[in-house]
Amino acid sequence: MCDSVVSPATPSTPGEAQVLDPRRRGVTPRAVALGLVLIPPNAWWLCMMEVVRYEGHPTTVSLFYNCVFILTVLAGLNHLIAVRWPSKALHRNELLVVYIMLHLSSALAGHDMIEIIAPQIVCPIEGATPENKWADLFHQYLPRHLTIWNESIYRGAFDGSSSLYRLPILRAWAGPVLWWVAFVAVLLFMMLCANTILRRRWMEREKLTYPIVQLPLEMTAERRSIFRNRLMWIGFGAAALIDSLNGLHEFWPFFPEVKVRVVQYDAYMAGLFTAYPWSALGGTRISFYPFAIGIGMLLPTDLAFSCWFFYLFWRAQYLISALVGWNKIPSFPFVEDQSCGGYLGLCFFALWMARGTLRDVAGWVFGRPGAHDEREPLRYSHAGLGLLLGALFLLLFSMKIRMAIWLAIAFFALYWGLSLAITRIRAELGPPAHDLHAGGPDVVLTNLFGTGGGLGAQNVTSLTQYQWFNRAYRAHPMPIQLEAFKIAEVAGIGFPAMAGVLTLASVVGALAAFWAQIHCYYVYGMSAKMSFVGRYFGVEPYNRLQSWLSIPLPPDWHKVVAYLVGIAFTLILMALRVRFTWWPFHPVGYAISSSWSMNCLWLPTLIAWAIKVILARYGSAKSLQKAIPIALGLILGEFIVGSLWCLIGIALQRHSYSFWV
Repeated sequence: MCDSVVSPATPSTPGEAQVLDPRRRGVTPRAVALGLVLIPPNAWWLCMMEVVRYEGHPTTVSLFYNCVFILTVLAGLNHLIAVRWPSKALHRNELLVVYIMLHLSSALAGHDMIEIIAPQIVCPIEGATPENKWADLFHQYLPRHLTIWNESIYRGAFDGSSSLYRLPILRAWAGPVLWWVAFVAVLLFMMLCANTILRRRWMEREKLTYPIVQLPLEMTAERRSIFRNRLMWIGFGAAALIDSLNGLHEFWPFFPEVKVRVVQYDAYMAGLFTAYPWSALGGTRISFYPFAIGIGMLLPTDLAFSCWFFYLFWRAQYLISALVGWNKIPSFPFVEDQSCGGYLGLCFFALWMARGTLRDVAGWVFGRPGAHDEREPLRYSHAGLGLLLGALFLLLFSMKIRMAIWLAIAFFALYWGLSLAITRIRAELGPPAHDLHAGGPDVVLTNLFGTGGGLGAQNVTSLTQYQWFNRAYRAHPMPIQLEAFKIAEVAGIGFPAMAGVLTLASVVGALAAFWAQIHCYYVYGMSAKMSFVGRYFGVEPYNRLQSWLSIPLPPDWHKVVAYLVGIAFTLILMALRVRFTWWPFHPVGYAISSSWSMNCLWLPTLIAWAIKVILARYGSAKSLQKAIPIALGLILGEFIVGSLWCLIGIALQRHSYSFWV
């Protein structure tokens, strides 16, 4: 690992740094202004990739390549300015502030957040037909203030070639959008409060490594910059060459193609597992993504091993189930539910480990002296009050959509448990992805209580309103906030100022995300020129709701048992890791390896693990250290060249090479 990650590149005392150069504060008016200016076009770019074109999908992995690309461009331009006007150039810390603002706002604009909720404002109304009987089944239970019922307003969003910028249309969208922006702002502020309470424990006492922040820190380092490392350029050149050839092949097929993407092997894999019982392994995918190999080389060796091992562990469960006939039980072997239990088990362990800190903070919140929280993002008393007031807002919001209060409490308790687990996973180990499809509180609660008499039509309709930020957890904002504090710690940026930047980016990012989505609806049309997901994201939860209401289901005790099995297995794995230092199986690998993303990334992770093992066993003591710049080069090369092909495709309005998925 390079020096800029190990130790701050700035003086240890923030006050001294500011005296030397005010730009070292990072949170300067021009840095914040630049971040705010870049947030809307970045949101538009994400919408063009992930919704209009359905290519690229940067927010489905932990490290968003759109943000890395923009940081690279800014760093390059800033270098040119520094050569001519050194005093006018941005400081390293200012670049990091811009990156943080874009990273957090990208999470809001990307998959599993506002991309999902924006179409749900109109799709349950437009999508109602006599055949699906939506109007009879649940229209009376929908919150009127969160939906648009006037066809003259929403028709242009489906047909396209229209304009959002007419007063009646803007006024109609403003109500639901502002309600949801307020919800997002409160949700993210509560995450900020929780991260404030946990920051010192995880950074200073446990000294978690935060692998995801390594690349932006290296890219902006003032000493021993990664761009001056020859090994980095070897990795960069290899990845850039592959993506350049594949991009040219997309336009002119006579150029050779290097097949690294998962979709290029799908037909081969589909033909491989056809006969019984091997057909149970259908859906297994292989790939050779350079960036994923690079990310895998940054992982701890035991986590990299556990990711691919437990992926094969899940595949083995499917095969054994087919061999003994258990696959006739619907959903068996309940892999997604076991994974959900794994996340909850990690949450319980994290809370248990932090019990002393939580007890102390609770005392400080209620006035016991000795907090020493002046340098924290928020005072502990303010963070505690913020959590209480935020929880009150979420309960009132839930009551307004007519959700039972007990159900709202259970829902958000599960949500915060999963959020805490994901944040801890990212801080400690930095896995390449963390999906958890079909494992959100809405699914858990309907499995636990059923969709019939246990909850009732109004409650399951209300739960559906919260499906958007629980569909999956690939672009979760909470770990990004904590990673921002790690960047601030390394770079010498004040925590309170960083908290202010994160709050501002949350509000502006949510507004920009809604604008980009709705603008593209009226330009391209959800049912016209847009990819299928524009409309699919809007109707998906209501198709599920239709099923729940048409055929109410009792509690699914098989899945409840699977949750308990996942929790128990995770805690056992964690206990064995604590007891035996040689224990190779990491419980995080068990939790995350069943996901859609790991289905695409398991083989690159295995390759990265094998490289690290070979280097550690047969190389010199510094072999692994020297491999890190190559890994960063693989990531940078693919991210930069891949982003360029994406922008070329958008500019030419034609399909172009997409390096991911």
